[in-house]
Amino acid sequence: MTAIQGPSKVAAKAQSRSSSAADWSLTSWRSRPALQMPVYPDAAVLANAEARLRRYPPLVFAGEARKLKGALAKVANGEAFLLQGGDCAESFADFTANNIRDTFRVLLQMAVVLTYGAGVPVVKVGRMAGQFAKPRSSNVEKIGDVELPSYRGDNVNGFEFTAAARLPDPERMVQAYNQSAATLNLLRAFAQGGYADLHEVNRWNLDFVHNSPSSERYHDLAARLDETLNFMAACGLTSATTPQIAETDFFTSHEALLLQYEEALTRVDSTSGDWYDCSAHMLWIGDRTRQPDGAHVEFMRGVRNPIGFKAGPTMPTDDLLRLIDALNPSNEAGRIVIIARMGADKVGDKLPALVRTLKREGRSVVWSCDPMHGNTVTASNGKKTRHFDAILNEVKAFFAVHRAEGTHPGGVHFEMTGQEVTECIGGSTDITVDNLNERYETQCDPRLNASQALELAFLLAEQLKAERLSATKVRPAV
Repeated sequence: MTAIQGPSKVAAKAQSRSSSAADWSLTSWRSRPALQMPVYPDAAVLANAEARLRRYPPLVFAGEARKLKGALAKVANGEAFLLQGGDCAESFADFTANNIRDTFRVLLQMAVVLTYGAGVPVVKVGRMAGQFAKPRSSNVEKIGDVELPSYRGDNVNGFEFTAAARLPDPERMVQAYNQSAATLNLLRAFAQGGYADLHEVNRWNLDFVHNSPSSERYHDLAARLDETLNFMAACGLTSATTPQIAETDFFTSHEALLLQYEEALTRVDSTSGDWYDCSAHMLWIGDRTRQPDGAHVEFMRGVRNPIGFKAGPTMPTDDLLRLIDALNPSNEAGRIVIIARMGADKVGDKLPALVRTLKREGRSVVWSCDPMHGNTVTASNGKKTRHFDAILNEVKAFFAVHRAEGTHPGGVHFEMTGQEVTECIGGSTDITVDNLNERYETQCDPRLNASQALELAFLLAEQLKAERLSATKVRPAV
C-alpha cells in the first residue's frame, strides 16, 4: 500500500511534478472565484476543523487512485465500461450498514448484468463515502414569509428549515470524514471479504425487487452464470484458485465541491512525490463550478486522481478544450471523465459537437452519460421527480451519438439507492405521481430505486452488446 505523507519536504518535489503548471499550490484555489461555497460565520472554528482534518489519516491511498486511473484508461480505449452510481447526497440520519450494503448490492447486480450480458469488463465506482455537499440553484430557500440559506448537504448545514440548522457549521466536515471512513471500511469488507463472490449472485436480490420483470430476467441470467461457474470449476477455476471470482475492485467518488475539506485531505504520495486528494479515488467538478478560471478547476488541476467534470447543454467547445488543457495537459489516458448531462431532448443536438471536437484533437477521455440531472421536473404535486422514460431516452441518444461519431460510449453516472423509494416516475413497477408520497425520502434530487436501476442495466447491456457486435462486423480482415 502506497504511503502518503502530509505537507513536508516532499511537498517541494510534488510541486515540480504536478500534473499541471508549476504555479499550482495546495492553496492557490483560494485566490480564485469560488462558486457554490458556504460562508462560515466563524473563521476560527473553520480553521480549527481544517487543522484537525489535516492531521487525520487519508481515506484512500495513492496506489488505489492510480489503479482506478489504469482501469479508466481501458474505458477510454473502448476496452471496458464505467458504472458510477450512488446516492444523490449521503446523509447523517440515514447512515446504516443496511443502506450501504443495499446500494453496493444493486451496483454489483448491475455490473453482473453488464459484464455477463454485454461481455465487457465493468469499472465500479460508487457515489459513496463522501458525497455530501450539493450545489444549489439559489442561495436561499423561502417557505411562506420565512427566507433561510439553502440546504447544501449534511457536511455544510442541516436539512431542517430552521435558522440554527441552516447555519454552515465546520464541525460537519469532521462528522462527514468519520462517516466516510466507516463507509469505506464496510465497502472494502464487502468487496474483498466474500460478499462479492459471483456464486452469490442469486442471493443479492432485494426482497421488494422479486415481483418486478427485471428480477425474472436477472434470475435467468444468474442461472446461466451458475452454469458457467460450474464449467469453470470443472476446469479448476474456483473462488479458491481465482480471486477474481470471489473479490471485486470497488472505488469511491464524490463531487469536490467543499474545497476546504478537499484541501485538508490532500496528501503527498511518498513514492511519486505527487499530490493526491485522499478523500476519494475519483473526484468530479459540477456543471455549476467548471469555470476554467474558477477555484474548483484550479484546485483539481494539481491533484493526480482521476478527475471528472459535468458537461451540460451550455458547455461551449472552447471551454471544453480549456478545461482539458488545464486538467490534463499531457493527455494522460484515464485521467479525465466527461460526464454529459444534457437532458433527453438536448443530447442529440448538443453532444455531437463536443465529441467531434475531442476526437479531432486526439484527446483521450472517458465519455460518460448522466441521464438524471438534465431530466428533473416538478410533478403536479410539487415534488421534484424524473421520468424513467426520459432517463432511458437520454441513454439511448448518448449511445446513438457515439455510434454516429465512431467513439466509445464509456459509461453511465446516475443517482440511485438500494431502498424501495418512490421518487422517479415510471419503470416496470409503474410508479405514478400519486405514488411519489409513499416513500419520497431524498433530501435533494430524486433517485432510481433498485428495480429501476436493474432495468436500466439490462438496457445498457443490450446497447453495449449491439455496439460490440457492430464493431466486430466492421473490423477489417487481417
